[in-house]
Amino acid sequence: MRCLFRPCKRILPSTASGLLAVTILALLTHPSHATTLADDAPSVQTDVSLDLPDLSPPATSAGQQTTGKESTLFEDIPSVYGAAKYDQKVHEAPAAVIIITADQIKKYGYRNFAQILDSVPGLFTSNDRNYGYLGIRGFNRPGDYTSRVLLLIDNHRLNDAVYDQGGSGTEMPIDVDLIDRVEIIKGPGSSLYGTNAFFGVVNVITKRGRDLKGAEVSGEASSFNTYRSRLSYGNKFSNGLEMLLSGSFSDSEGHRDLSYPAFSSINNGIAKDADRDNLYYYTGKLSYGDFTLLGGHQWRKKNVPTASFGTVFNDNRQNTIDERTYLDLVYQHEFVNQLNVKARVYYDRYYYRAHLPYDYAGTGTPPFTINKDSTEADWWGAELTITKRLFDHHKVTVGAEYRDQFRLNQSNADIAPPSTYLDDKRTSSFVAAYLQDEWAITDHLVLTAGLRHDQYSTFGGTTNPRAGLISTWDKTTVKLLYGQAFRAPNPYEQFYVTGSTFKANPDIRPERIKTYELVVEQYLGDHLRALGSLYRYNISGLISQTTDPTDGKLFYSNVDNIHARGVELALEGKWPSGMEGRLSYALQHTENEDGDRRLTNSPQHLAKANVILPVITDKLFAGFEGRYTSSRLTLAGNSASPFYILNVSLFSQRIVKGWELSGHINNLMNQKYGYPGSGEHVQDVIDQDGRTFWVKLKYRF
Repeated sequence: MRCLFRPCKRILPSTASGLLAVTILALLTHPSHATTLADDAPSVQTDVSLDLPDLSPPATSAGQQTTGKESTLFEDIPSVYGAAKYDQKVHEAPAAVIIITADQIKKYGYRNFAQILDSVPGLFTSNDRNYGYLGIRGFNRPGDYTSRVLLLIDNHRLNDAVYDQGGSGTEMPIDVDLIDRVEIIKGPGSSLYGTNAFFGVVNVITKRGRDLKGAEVSGEASSFNTYRSRLSYGNKFSNGLEMLLSGSFSDSEGHRDLSYPAFSSINNGIAKDADRDNLYYYTGKLSYGDFTLLGGHQWRKKNVPTASFGTVFNDNRQNTIDERTYLDLVYQHEFVNQLNVKARVYYDRYYYRAHLPYDYAGTGTPPFTINKDSTEADWWGAELTITKRLFDHHKVTVGAEYRDQFRLNQSNADIAPPSTYLDDKRTSSFVAAYLQDEWAITDHLVLTAGLRHDQYSTFGGTTNPRAGLISTWDKTTVKLLYGQAFRAPNPYEQFYVTGSTFKANPDIRPERIKTYELVVEQYLGDHLRALGSLYRYNISGLISQTTDPTDGKLFYSNVDNIHARGVELALEGKWPSGMEGRLSYALQHTENEDGDRRLTNSPQHLAKANVILPVITDKLFAGFEGRYTSSRLTLAGNSASPFYILNVSLFSQRIVKGWELSGHINNLMNQKYGYPGSGEHVQDVIDQDGRTFWVKLKYRF
């Protein structure tokens, strides 16, 4: 059992984070740092320190643009980087793309990453009061750690090397105040990114130093005695140096009393003071010339109230600690012959530990045995990407990547009396090469085709293609898309062992997906844009947990084949007054090939409505968000009830110079709802919070 859990004693920030901080401080002490560049000073663009998007309207033909009066939406067509590993307009990207901007984040009052993702058409999240999980297009197996969506920060991979975990809760190592935009790129992405880009890629682009132009401090208070603070500094200096440095801290007591009827014989089923959530993160970005250094460090400790994995109920010593550190050095230069070269080298560290109380004697009284479950992973890698315009009609990208996962350690043991169940130490590596061509066949028709081959030291090789045919006429874009992707088996699935519960299976093969999709984007008048997507995907060899009937032990294996189809519809609007909004609906149907069984934790209907209203022009805004989620099948064959959530926010700026004040009420109607629990939980449905609130004050100087 991954005992869903992680590190238990506070650890000093890693050497990598210290190195980043020392480097930035050393540069700040340089005498030339005192003068700030003008707003219109030229900037150096890299793949992690991006210029503001080119906001031109859609092209009517290759190299041409629409003429006449531009609409508000046309003026705000964003660029996306993650769909092709270079900037392009969203209507040009070979994928269905949604962009969430920093302006939307603050006006809707999003305070964690899950709230951002929940606003996106076709996406849904869940939470088991330890970790957050992201679902996309009807797929979110309980407890899968979001391993089938690739999460990036400034194009740096966040999914770890042992569990493939990509966090969507507070374990996501970024303060949302530092986000410039979030790129949600749906569909297979293995042709460029390799493993984990199974259902899509979520790329978080953070702000740059010039976006702050000084220091910011913020503080907020919210329900459950939750307090957060942040101190950030960013600027671009006359010597060409640009930097951003930020630190954030959060402390939450969580629910003081959580009721779980399944444990009614223990403290009347009340878990007391067992929901605390503490975390801090440091983030840095430093750019000079053609080089960019970025990094981050996060430490998070979460108490777990659900007594998962058979632990003792109402023992608040049960907790998990996750620590995540990364450094990424990027070089990018565009030569005069339209040759763009990007090279990067990176280092990552992931550390997890949990303390789990067990009543092996079955007495129901202390002392209980504390089991320690831990993971330590370190890896480094390098990537080279070259993009070149050829013969006027081709934009070719070639690249290669190498990763060395030189520490993949998992252990599980009782502390007293000491007993070791797992002490597994491994290494692995892979090398990959990829090729993509964007071919302008005619003025209105573009074909994008790509292929990537990954060669692993563990299971061998896998090759994954994709192709997209994109036609753009005036205000209409039609995309025909096909793609394949894979997810490699991870060390947890292959080698995790605990006593009489789990056993290893090193023979797992990669799981695979094939996706077919039709996307239509249509501008309606000056202020509206309609988006539609019709898709079908087939998964073969899905890695799932199963039981060996000969010994009763759990293990992972390629046992499932999945079929799914669905449609996503959205209507976006934006007006010069500052009003904007989105309506969306997703119908999705996923089933297991064996007996056509509906998948667990897969809502068939998702409906969402978002609107921002200016109350006082450019000074005060109100945000409203409603989300409907239909019922979901649980592991026990029951249904988690459908629910509707209404959120309301207020955001003020420029009323008093330098100050911003905002407030938010989540679940205004105090709706009772829950998410299906995974196999390690006694609870079939895990209840979520009712009405909550927060207020925040920010000052820039």
